[in-house]
Amino acid sequence: MSTLTLDSILNPEPAKAARRITNTDASAVHFTDFNISDSLKQRLSAAGFVTPTPVQASAIPPALEGDDILATASTGTGKTLSFLIPMIDRMEGISQPSTKTKRNPILALILLPTRELAMQVLENYTKVCPGLKNDAVLVCGGLSEHSQLDALSRGPRLVVATPGRLEDFLRRKSVSLKSVDMLVLDEVDRMLDMGFLPAIKRIVGALPKDRQTMCYSATLDANIREIVKDYVHEPVRVEIGQTSKPSDRVELRVYTVMQDQKLAQLDKMLNEEEGSYLVFSRTKHGADRIGRKLEKLGHKIETIHGDRSQSQRSAALKKFSDGKARVLVATDVAARGIDVSNIAHVVNYDLPNGSDDFVHRIGRTGRAGAKGIATTFVTPLEKGDARKLERELKIKFEWLVSDKNLAKEERNRPVELNSKPGDDMSALLSMETRSWKGEGSASQGHQSAPHHQRGASDTGRGRSHAGQRSGGRSSGSKSGGRAPQRRRKG
Repeated sequence: MSTLTLDSILNPEPAKAARRITNTDASAVHFTDFNISDSLKQRLSAAGFVTPTPVQASAIPPALEGDDILATASTGTGKTLSFLIPMIDRMEGISQPSTKTKRNPILALILLPTRELAMQVLENYTKVCPGLKNDAVLVCGGLSEHSQLDALSRGPRLVVATPGRLEDFLRRKSVSLKSVDMLVLDEVDRMLDMGFLPAIKRIVGALPKDRQTMCYSATLDANIREIVKDYVHEPVRVEIGQTSKPSDRVELRVYTVMQDQKLAQLDKMLNEEEGSYLVFSRTKHGADRIGRKLEKLGHKIETIHGDRSQSQRSAALKKFSDGKARVLVATDVAARGIDVSNIAHVVNYDLPNGSDDFVHRIGRTGRAGAKGIATTFVTPLEKGDARKLERELKIKFEWLVSDKNLAKEERNRPVELNSKPGDDMSALLSMETRSWKGEGSASQGHQSAPHHQRGASDTGRGRSHAGQRSGGRSSGSKSGGRAPQRRRKG
């Protein structure tokens, strides 16, 4: 690794790219055109994958040749298959799935920021490789540790993990990564925001140096370039579209609305405009409250946030995806953790903390060529913040003003205790109370809460790794079966 100096921090050198791919016409390309096995081509076709997206058409060919990849692409562009296909083809070319008598070492590792994203990657792997239940293992917080260790002991070739739990297993020597031949770092910017850098350093330090690495990030600022350049070697730089601004397929609207009329404005939209709705609240308490109120108004809703168990979150996402719930109310844990097609509306019930969060939130709609609508509620005092978003992202909102006669939401209405005997207690019991302590300490809830604290709560890591030092690199040695060889050019 390079040594950090003041000059290198202020003027970081970008990773040296072997070549740069800014766009690929995917319309004339099919998955059958790639240099992959006939078996993999047939499975892709059976799973309904025929024409690759631009990021897939750009990244898959050099990845198949063994090149490192450094890619930026807008959300919803099909990044998952762009690294899964080369990885599957590589593993199947050098080994067979483990059996009771012969168990493989871990050959491929995918790191992601949240367990929802990790589960979605695993689902895509299952679509392409049906019947290989024990060949890929999920390692993340919030799920049974014993079950994950048991699955690892069966010899999976692929591990899909969040950094916190995997680092914990590595520290306890419960997992060996010395034979990993391919590494994928997905959503790099988000992992850094969530404080995973020390864990990532320790994990990468346990991998062989002679490996193939594929890094994906929605943005690639100076800090990220400084970090990833230590992990990739002369990467092919893939740039698809504008990654630091909303998609052109999303209609951007702002409603100027009073705080106590937001609920009525959302109810009005739900009654007048068709389609599914993903509603973002700043806090867990707020998400629960909005969900309860919408349900009372007759809407079918689900909620997800960091305090809900994994089974509750999975069930909520499934109902929303299947159309059994029209509205999903969520905190920012869902901004990158939802892969649901055809979300018609994203509503920022509360303004996000920054422009990056705004881009990632509304990236849940207008995916895969579809169109979407993103609506942001702004109080009169927040107009300046919305104008700042326009300037930073070089976008233009359609500014609308809500109906001033909308019903006002009653919150913590004063209780009249001098009425009829007995009414005082019932009024107190029915009054909506707010836990200000919980509101201020919610991992997503407080605007001044550090990003890594918010992330740790929602990914179920259970502890902060920010103070841990990363372990040193070890080149390791291949073990178990035929040693994989990199297919680098020349």
